[in-house]
Parts: sequence; structure tokens; C-alpha cells
Amino acid sequence: MLRLRDLTCGYGRTAVVHGIDLEIGADQVVSVMGHNGAGKTTLLRAVVGLIPAMGGTVEFDGADVTGRAANKRVKAGMAYVAQGQQCFAHLTAAENLRLVADGRKNGKALIDAALDRFPALRGLLGRQAGLLSGGQRQQLAIARALITEPRLLILDEPTEGIQPNVVAEIEQAIVDLAGTGGLSVLLVEQHLGFALQAAQRYYVLRSGRVASRGDTGPESNVLVREAMAI
Repeated sequence: MLRLRDLTCGYGRTAVVHGIDLEIGADQVVSVMGHNGAGKTTLLRAVVGLIPAMGGTVEFDGADVTGRAANKRVKAGMAYVAQGQQCFAHLTAAENLRLVADGRKNGKALIDAALDRFPALRGLLGRQAGLLSGGQRQQLAIARALITEPRLLILDEPTEGIQPNVVAEIEQAIVDLAGTGGLSVLLVEQHLGFALQAAQRYYVLRSGRVASRGDTGPESNVLVREAMAI
């Protein structure tokens, strides 16, 4: 599905992420963890094409997409939910969803399916997105991404700054999505318990390099904490 080979990326002439090798298989969840400044968001931005690679390759579905623009990668099946519950604040929740669904042959069905994942949004469709809580905006952002029918969903800190009662709903939705078939998830997450529970494989970044990687299991929590020096 996704393969990074010796990927180096950053901003201007400054490399932030160095020589990353990472793989995500079909219908698989992979978590990337690390402290603030470790390079996690930079890595995701390079995967989706928002910043160029300085070296190495990004392969998606067996094709080298390293030189492709972000919109071409989205068209190929990537969807990126950035950090910070991003939405079109002046539009209603329904308008946010329709903005993505318009032009798709099955747009209404896609909206309904996305709302089935986050049923709390059904009662908020007429409300301006900017007036929603952080957790509601995050649910809206993920629902909007799902309408694009991605095969790789890229999530950057989906539970950051979210009230605890909504965190559980978002976590469960992500776990459920990965079990439906046809969708892989690349997840950056600070909550280690959730990151390891949701994923089949993990990577820990430290100073822009992979400090630890492996399959999740009974010992992975200890290994991740050691790699992060918690």
C-alpha cells in the first residue's frame, strides 16, 4: 500500500526527517509516535505531498509518487486530516460535508456513511462548524476525509485537545474503520495506549530518525517507552 524508502524531508535546506523506511500494508493501521519536534508531522506532510522529498522515495500502490503534487496523491487514494480540527468555520457542518461530496456520483450515500461513523454529527448539521467543540470539529474533519473514499487515511494527532468523552468515540471510529477492509491508516498519536491498541505495527521517531519499530503486542508498550525515554 505505502512504502517509504530512505525518505528525507524538511523545510528549505533544513532536513527534519532523515532516511525513513516505513511500510503500511493493505487494511493495516500503523502508528508513528514520538515527542514534539521528533518530525512526525513533517513526515506526514511529505507522504501526502505538501512538502517535497529531499531524498528517497514515496511509493503508493506500487507506483512511485515522490514527484507527484498533493492533489494527485489525493486523487490516487490518500486523505490527510491535519492536526488541529481543521474545517471551514464559516460554513455549516452539512456544507462542509457537501463541499467534498459535490460532484461525486454517490455523494449523498457517502455523506450518510460518514455520518454513520459519527452519529453525533447528525444533530449538528445546521450549526456553523466554527461553533462546534474541538471534538465535534475533529469528527467533522475525519467524516469529510472519508467522503473522498480514501484507501489510505492519514491522521495527525486526532485526539489532541479533545474532551475525554469524545476521545473514546474518535478512537473507536478509527479502530472500526481499519476493520472494514479496503482502508489503511497512518496514525500519528501521542496517547500511547490508543496508538498501540489501534495499530498492528509502530514506529517511534526521535530527532527525525526511527528509534524503534516493530509489531504491536504485549511487550511493545515497554519498547516504545524505552525508545522515547519515558
